[in-house]
Amino acid sequence: MDTKMNDIILVPTDFSEVCANAASQAAEAAKLLNMKVLLLHVINSDTKAFLKNENLTAGSIDEKLQEIAAKLTEQYQVNVEFITREGSIFTEIGEVVKDLGVSLVYLGTHGKVGLQHLTGSFALKVVTSSTAPTIVVQKRPFSEGYKQIVLPITSEAGPLDKTRWAVYIAKKFDATIHIYLIGEANDQVYNASRQIADYLAKNNVKYTERTSEKSKNFPKQVIDYSTSLNADMIMIMTNPDKGFGTFLLGSYDEDIIFNTSQIPVMCINPRKFNYEILGL
Repeated sequence: MDTKMNDIILVPTDFSEVCANAASQAAEAAKLLNMKVLLLHVINSDTKAFLKNENLTAGSIDEKLQEIAAKLTEQYQVNVEFITREGSIFTEIGEVVKDLGVSLVYLGTHGKVGLQHLTGSFALKVVTSSTAPTIVVQKRPFSEGYKQIVLPITSEAGPLDKTRWAVYIAKKFDATIHIYLIGEANDQVYNASRQIADYLAKNNVKYTERTSEKSKNFPKQVIDYSTSLNADMIMIMTNPDKGFGTFLLGSYDEDIIFNTSQIPVMCINPRKFNYEILGL
């Protein structure tokens, strides 16, 4: 069955600075993509402990979300709504994505600051639980949209999924896609990169192509290349396990997601999806 998709950008928040940055980037994207922003706070043991320590009622969570939504609406002139769910951030975020047909997720990740520790393996669990592409952002603000997008190619797996999303984002933001092929590419990987280039050309998307030097540290090469371009986004694809039940991230993905240049990373989980919704 095709995955449904509605015009919703979901932003989980624990009210930390980095989640506020994620919400701001989501609101700016929503304006260009003609979508609405949905703020989500998952009430878990961390939230309950915070409320107890601060002598606050559960209603204060809604008040805080309402305040954030009002500020974003005023600043970006987009529709911003909010919901709360009770449970685990690792399951509830993915469930909301599925239940509401969310198009994109903006996930702020940080150190142990704020109510919920969306860092390291915790953030990766959220990324891999989502059927929608997840854009992982750190503290560094990006306010000009996405103009330079790096597309690392390391395998022949699922190139069309990633490329279709690249075309969609590139067209909406008038971006250039920079294909970056791993130096150790075999014939299958090289052919996949050619398919991607052909698809970008067919859809009138600006792109460049480059092959890395042979190295044992391709993630560092990707980050260094992206930094040299002043890239606004890196797009990667997770690897599906059998049956598309969950998704796997390797150390390569983690190094890129948590890059020290703090470039936002769009993580795409391969799914059966009706790409006509994107106009592709």
